Amino acid sequence: MTRLGCWLAVAALVALAGLADAGSNCSAADATRNCIDGLVVPIWRPFLDLTTGDRVLRGVLYFFVIAYMFLGISIVADRFMSSIEVITSMERTIVVKRPGLDPMEVQVRIWNDTVSNLTLMALGSSAPEILLSIIEVIARGFEAGDLGPNTIVGSAAFNLFMIIAICVVVIPKGEIRRQKHLDVFCVTATWSIFAYVWLYLILAFFSPGEIEIWEGLLTFVFFPLTVGTAYMADIKIIQNRFLPHRYRRGSHGQMIATEAEEMKMLENGSPQGADPALKAFEEHRQEFIELMREIRKQNPHITPTELQKQAEYEMISRGPKSRAFYRVQATRRLIGGGDIVKKRIDKEHNKALDAAQEKQLRDNTCKIFLDPAHYTVLESVGSFDVVVGRDGGPDGLTVMVDYFTEDGTANAGSDYIPVKGTLTFYPEDKHQKVTIEVVDDDVFEEDEHFYLRLTNLRVRTKDGIIIDPTRIGGLPVAQLEMPNTATIMILDDDHAGVFGFDHDHFQVVENCGHLSLQMKRHSGARGKVVIPFRTIEGTAQADKHFEMKEGEIVFEDNQTEATIDIGIIDTEQYERSDYFYIELSPPIWAKKMNDLSRIQERFQRRMERKRGSSVASESKDSNTETALAPTDKSTRAASVDLLQPCSDPRRSSQSNSPHLTSRFRNRLGSWIAGMKGGNGDDEVTTALTPSQLEIAEMGKPRLGEFTKCQITIRESKEFQGIVDRMIKNANTRIMLGTHSWREQFMEALVVSAGDDDDDDEEGDDGEEKEPEEPGCMDYFMHVLTVPWKLTFATIPPTDYIGGWATFVVAIFMIGVLTAVVGDLASQFGCWVGLKDAVTAISFVALGTSVPDTFASKVSAVQDKYADNAVGNVTGSNAVNVFLGIGIAWSMAAIYHWNKGTKFLVDPGNLGFSVLIFCVEALLCIAVLVLRRSKKVGGELGGPTALRWMTSMFFCSLWFMYLLLSALEAYCIIPGF
Repeated sequence: MTRLGCWLAVAALVALAGLADAGSNCSAADATRNCIDGLVVPIWRPFLDLTTGDRVLRGVLYFFVIAYMFLGISIVADRFMSSIEVITSMERTIVVKRPGLDPMEVQVRIWNDTVSNLTLMALGSSAPEILLSIIEVIARGFEAGDLGPNTIVGSAAFNLFMIIAICVVVIPKGEIRRQKHLDVFCVTATWSIFAYVWLYLILAFFSPGEIEIWEGLLTFVFFPLTVGTAYMADIKIIQNRFLPHRYRRGSHGQMIATEAEEMKMLENGSPQGADPALKAFEEHRQEFIELMREIRKQNPHITPTELQKQAEYEMISRGPKSRAFYRVQATRRLIGGGDIVKKRIDKEHNKALDAAQEKQLRDNTCKIFLDPAHYTVLESVGSFDVVVGRDGGPDGLTVMVDYFTEDGTANAGSDYIPVKGTLTFYPEDKHQKVTIEVVDDDVFEEDEHFYLRLTNLRVRTKDGIIIDPTRIGGLPVAQLEMPNTATIMILDDDHAGVFGFDHDHFQVVENCGHLSLQMKRHSGARGKVVIPFRTIEGTAQADKHFEMKEGEIVFEDNQTEATIDIGIIDTEQYERSDYFYIELSPPIWAKKMNDLSRIQERFQRRMERKRGSSVASESKDSNTETALAPTDKSTRAASVDLLQPCSDPRRSSQSNSPHLTSRFRNRLGSWIAGMKGGNGDDEVTTALTPSQLEIAEMGKPRLGEFTKCQITIRESKEFQGIVDRMIKNANTRIMLGTHSWREQFMEALVVSAGDDDDDDEEGDDGEEKEPEEPGCMDYFMHVLTVPWKLTFATIPPTDYIGGWATFVVAIFMIGVLTAVVGDLASQFGCWVGLKDAVTAISFVALGTSVPDTFASKVSAVQDKYADNAVGNVTGSNAVNVFLGIGIAWSMAAIYHWNKGTKFLVDPGNLGFSVLIFCVEALLCIAVLVLRRSKKVGGELGGPTALRWMTSMFFCSLWFMYLLLSALEAYCIIPGF
């Protein structure tokens, strides 16, 4: 409805032109002033003494041709803005050092958002207006024209009044949009008003009717000053460097005094001098994580794949995007190009499908593998089988592989029987076995290992020819999967065992649900042993981060492994490093060995080897009682002391045997007494010899090296990967960029549904909506714009030279089309009787601003803040003057100075139009500032009555600007 009103206003101006009477500034020559040959398009002859019917026919024809040219400019500007988005989305890698954590690599943008918005983004959105001003000056032989400068002013008026009027009312009911970077908005708004005040000053004050070189150059110099001051406001360099640290900025921008401790907290939370790009990265990442949690709450049973897909779409749709993205999205929806985000996600899923198909091709390779690749066996196992498996491959394939054993710490012959041979997998075979025998002895020894290796894989054809599978060509028909070596661990079972963890530190991810921590028993496996354990808090809190637990692990006879299960609570953090401990208590011998004499003999032999020659000499003299008596006496005394309390410390100090714990003494005493049939202490004392006591002490279960294990809970890599992927995909460079000419031509020929802005990806019941088919309007716009699409598909893809190739070629094409539009617009005024000044502020300004209107509307609805909808309007308005007027008039002034003449510009209608715009712009900015009060809360949206009042006021400002400028142009009201 608003856009219809704009076109009705243009029609009213045409009617006004027909009724206007000539005044002092409206000579008869003005009627044919724009009836001349253009830079590119010659005038349609004859152009004098035409009938009213001919003028109307030519006017209508030119109207539609110009509209079609504007459509082409919008499409090529789509390519131009895509290149700008790719350029400004370039990222750099920074390494963040964090105390207590590993350094983290973060990808942040090279371009500052404010700088990119005021330079390349503003150039992209305002390229037609800027180029029209420059081309018009060149086309007229470096003489001033009315079309270019008035188009810049008219476009600024439409952007500030009409676009903001539309954005105010399209915000969903009950919502508001505020400027996030208010400092930047104040700077750009000030420059936007100053730009037109300055334009009026150089037209009518400093050197009326003449533009001097310094005026043109200074106008251009204001452009980098605008960018620099806006950048300083964005990074808050004044507040950070010159503001005393005893003050801080409040939520509404006011300065608040702070205490020293509070200031320290604020500085810790937001370090002085922190990289703004890094801060933005962290903020965006937290938004992504909150979105993931929100979707999971709404759909508790959603699969990880669907969660990732839905989160990607929501994050890209709701995440921060540039003005270039909205401009391109608006254009593509208008011409039947469909939704950028949906098309890109579909393309990513197609890539995943291609990867799956490639994987399926690789699955046709026959794989030979060890299943499993690690074995743990007891010394008394006798023999066991190592399983070799086969999977995949073409039918009818016979595969052969050699195997052999290899020593590790275990020695062939004394610890195991070596084997060597060849396994043959016939077409129907899925598994083959290699049988290995372990040598059992009665000698206590450390756990040992050896290897079984697979090698020399080959295939046999149906003709009986044996060939290497890797030399057939293409993908190999068979291959050995890694690892191709099995490790066999032999556990000694002549001891109760040593118990503990493999390491003193383990890491788990928070979404694992529970931790299964493995305990191992080595150096023996006899008897039933109970190991008490408990959890201890560290930085991780019990029942908040992990399950507090205290219990026992039972190892049965010959059992070598057991697990401790602890629940882990998922808090869905992007980064996490909380820890707690699991501690083991001394083992309890629940069920002893059933053959005491056999164990005693085994350990006696071990002790004899350990003592060496001294023990051997004592064994030789064992038949001499006199030599043995002192030893036996002292040893017996020591053994008694070990089992009973000793009142004589001197006797206790003379003990040569290891000290036994009281629990072991009690259990050992009761055990020996039970086996001997007695139940007294004397019987226990006389039952054990000193050597038996020492052997029994060594044979009891004990804890190993690692009895306390630290468990660190880290972030989920899957969750982190999803967040990282969303961060990567939220980079609109991926959404807008193209990789090849083939991709561009395919996009040009494919029609997609142009979804509404507020469509949701899901229905009311939470189920994903079926993709919509293109409608009649989509097909009509596609057919209408196919010539433009195919023409601009020849522009280099954005992947070339980092987007700069697209940038250069696209801006050249925009310049060519703008030159044609300038000629046609001037000749259109010739046919319908409109002056160039009126045509520029109405028809041309409206045509160049339509894509920006759609882009601002979408950004106002989808963005969390109003920066893209409002802030970029003020920035673009300033850049239009500083570049469009500054470059064009500087060139003309230098040209005339070189010729010895003056560059004359009539301030009449342009000066009046600029003055009206400046007054109304001040009113518009004042209203926007007032809307930030508590009653409304933001520049856009708010209460229904106030939003409509604001919108109607802004629309009236634009209509008033058009009316007064047109009346002055036709001398109905006096001007300058």
